Amino acid sequence: MAGPESLAFHPLLYVAWADGELAAEELAMLRGHLREAGLPEGALAEWLDPGAPPSAERLLHLLDEVRRRAADISPERRRSLTELGIAIAEADGAHPTREERAAILRIEEALGLGGPDAVATLFDPARPIAPLPEIRPRFDPVAMARFLCGPSPETRQRVCALLSDGRFEPATGLSTADYRARVTEWCRTLADEGLGALSYPAEFGGGDDPAAFIATFETLAFFDLSLLTKFGVQFGLFGGSIHQLGSRRHHEKYLRDAGTLALPGCFAMSETLHGSNVQDIQTTAVYDEGTREIVVHTPVPGARKDYIGNAARDGRLATVFAQLEVEGEGRGVHAILVPIRGEDGEALPGVTIEDCGEKLGLNGVDNGRLHFDRVRVPRGNLLDRFASIDDQGAYRSPIASPARRFFTMLGTLVSGRVAVAGAALSATKVALTIAVRYGARRRQFGAPGEAERILLDYPAHQRRLLPRLATTYALNFALHDLQAEYVAAVTAEGEPGDSGESEVGDAARRRRLEATAAGLKASASWHATDTIQVCRESCGGRGYLAHNRFAALKADSDVFTTFEGDNTVLLQLVAKDLLTGFRQQFGDLGALGIARFAAGRARRAIAERNWIISRKTNEAHLRDPGFHDAVLDARRSDLVLSLARRVRHRIARGMTAFDALTDCQHHALTAARAHVECEVLRSMTAAEGRTPSSGVAEWLERLRCLYALATIEREAAWFLEQGYLDPPKSKAIRRTVTALCAEIRPQAIPLVDAFDVPRSSLEGSIGL
Repeated sequence: MAGPESLAFHPLLYVAWADGELAAEELAMLRGHLREAGLPEGALAEWLDPGAPPSAERLLHLLDEVRRRAADISPERRRSLTELGIAIAEADGAHPTREERAAILRIEEALGLGGPDAVATLFDPARPIAPLPEIRPRFDPVAMARFLCGPSPETRQRVCALLSDGRFEPATGLSTADYRARVTEWCRTLADEGLGALSYPAEFGGGDDPAAFIATFETLAFFDLSLLTKFGVQFGLFGGSIHQLGSRRHHEKYLRDAGTLALPGCFAMSETLHGSNVQDIQTTAVYDEGTREIVVHTPVPGARKDYIGNAARDGRLATVFAQLEVEGEGRGVHAILVPIRGEDGEALPGVTIEDCGEKLGLNGVDNGRLHFDRVRVPRGNLLDRFASIDDQGAYRSPIASPARRFFTMLGTLVSGRVAVAGAALSATKVALTIAVRYGARRRQFGAPGEAERILLDYPAHQRRLLPRLATTYALNFALHDLQAEYVAAVTAEGEPGDSGESEVGDAARRRRLEATAAGLKASASWHATDTIQVCRESCGGRGYLAHNRFAALKADSDVFTTFEGDNTVLLQLVAKDLLTGFRQQFGDLGALGIARFAAGRARRAIAERNWIISRKTNEAHLRDPGFHDAVLDARRSDLVLSLARRVRHRIARGMTAFDALTDCQHHALTAARAHVECEVLRSMTAAEGRTPSSGVAEWLERLRCLYALATIEREAAWFLEQGYLDPPKSKAIRRTVTALCAEIRPQAIPLVDAFDVPRSSLEGSIGL
């Protein structure tokens, strides 16, 4: 080892070489500084030869020497490599000159090795293990959970208790056949508890409580999504189709058995070649006047009923949607009850049943395919709330228009979309609960000598999870508003019967309900898919383990984006509704109607400019609910106006309305998304105003701000392009989103705990 005159350089030399081989240019620079200090190069020659870098053994020997010599050096003299080197030299009796000190400092700066972090690499001290900080809710957690719970809290509590009573152990390691059997057993338990028939009339064994049925469905999504789906198919789709599309005689004959699972059934709408496009399905149902029977037939392979839940194993009766033909005339799509299995479990004559086999997820559900070869059923099996065949074989309907009849019939089945949206959000709540709780105790990295930092304390981790937490809260309130609107509509309709079109209810309200359900189902299920994936990534390799639930959550919830309507198709329905509303308000899509809308839009823009176009970037302005509403509503209004203009322009050039809207499809989808986001924000703002507790309101306000500003930030390109935001304001919004994440972080665990996910649904996972 070199003599005392080189000791001051030893800490610097070790760190420089340990960080990677020094380049020839760096060594030349180092030699130059030594010459300037008047030091002989020979003293450090073994460390300055680019052709012969020091070996690992040599570096370890140097490290040991530096550590030994530094053992008695005070912490105050370990603030940089220069200070430490000088202290080591002085302890050995050497006293570097001013020139030598300056040379060491210049080398340290040139190599970028200044500060305590570089010194820390020499000592590698053991990190202290710090206890996790105590989490003290700054709001009433019970009040928050109660407020989030929504309608039928007692039903939700009852279902949570059932899921925790030992009969619902997670189905792990089972074969597909055993898993299906287990799910059927669970479903029967729920039926025995009276939960399956909650929405049916009391006189047929039900509870007359559609809100409680939706609450049950949402809560089941905390547990096993195969059970959720089987439950929904049996009691929601199959039983619900009999309830909503049938008349009293169907209710008397089938509803009680459907609700108790004495009669397992299917909902056979989708076909191999016709999924979302129900109006053009190809299965036929021809009325035979001679025998007074309906003949159900699959005319081509592509018309087989596909992906039908309950079909492959359990179903005995199916609600089959087919093109009805009476007296040689097509009457459009109607629903007919068709037996498919006997009580012995064997397929009935003329019915071919296939198993869809393994799927990406939901393998506890027995999805199958149905093929009918001229299967005859009694005339009375036609579900005849909206159309019937009388004793003389004549077709009767209180709704004259086939198209209106079709959409009225489908409108009565909107409950499926309402329920699926809520279930998707429940799955999201499970994922967020696990990821946030894990992130609040998992430690990773940190400054040398300090305890590792908690994952959720990193701004990037907060940015991953907390805006999605805020969106989940916002969707929670929007879905509760939707559920209340749906229940009110069902209650207003009363008991389905034979009195005709008046029972359908107000057309405008029904259309609005259908569009809202479509938009929120799309938004909630896409949010679930995105959030569950991000939560899995946020938990690293631990999130990839099956017992931590993300594997099942990802696989089983993915289909939510396509069942009960493909999300892209549903958003087009929302866009059509926006254009319909535009027409009704402004007369038509012609130049005059658009001019009226544009004039009103211009008048509103004058007021909006105070909120949007101004360069206000102060915190009070950016967090103001008036600003949030104005900016999102402006985007929606502008997109609807420009969509109407584009569609009108194409129609004027000779396009059909269908082709015109298809040509503007991307624009239509963007307008629909903007509409849903605006309505979700308004639901959350309204909920904030109803909050009974000031503490709860304070945190809902922060979450509302985060949801709104994160949405604006995501769409910043559009707002900048349209001139609604200038760059400084866009940057201020981004900073405020980051600041809100930091504010919400200390209460992240109480906020996910308010989702009230049953402990049994988290058992064995990193979410406990």
